[in-house]
Amino acid sequence: MNQLPSNLRTTIAVYPGTFDPITMGHMDIINRALNLFDRVIIAIAVNPGKTPLFSIDTRIEMIKTCFPENNPRIEVAAVSGLLVNFAMQRGAKAIIRGLRAISDFDYEFQLALMNRKLEREVDTIFLMPAFRWIYISSSIIKEAARHGGDVSELVPAHVNQLLIDTFSAGS
Repeated sequence: MNQLPSNLRTTIAVYPGTFDPITMGHMDIINRALNLFDRVIIAIAVNPGKTPLFSIDTRIEMIKTCFPENNPRIEVAAVSGLLVNFAMQRGAKAIIRGLRAISDFDYEFQLALMNRKLEREVDTIFLMPAFRWIYISSSIIKEAARHGGDVSELVPAHVNQLLIDTFSAGS
């Protein structure tokens, strides 16, 4: 990996989500973001109003295992509170959001406008996953896995095994 000269500014982006679990679509967006930014902080949302399948610690480990070389360009962190505040604290100038379909756009556009109103220094960048991942979501994957569906091509191998173990333990 090429090292940047120390006198250049490092560009940082935050990619937020619940990642319950991380999918190949998420991985695609992370890899695309790494083509645009020097560092990407994967921000796992802590939302008391939601009951995720996996604990925050499990989701952090799940994501870290996706990058076994302990890539210094990637950080994984739990986030509660306003995302733009977190982005500013970490020196990020962009929030990455994935768009799968036009139906995602309305909600994401509203979030981007609110974030811009709260913090003008942070921009929202919309990225679309590769076409083969455009139809998947963590919710759809969990539902399929819960009923014994094969999701092995839609999530990293260790995530697939965790889903199998979780749902077979509950039956």
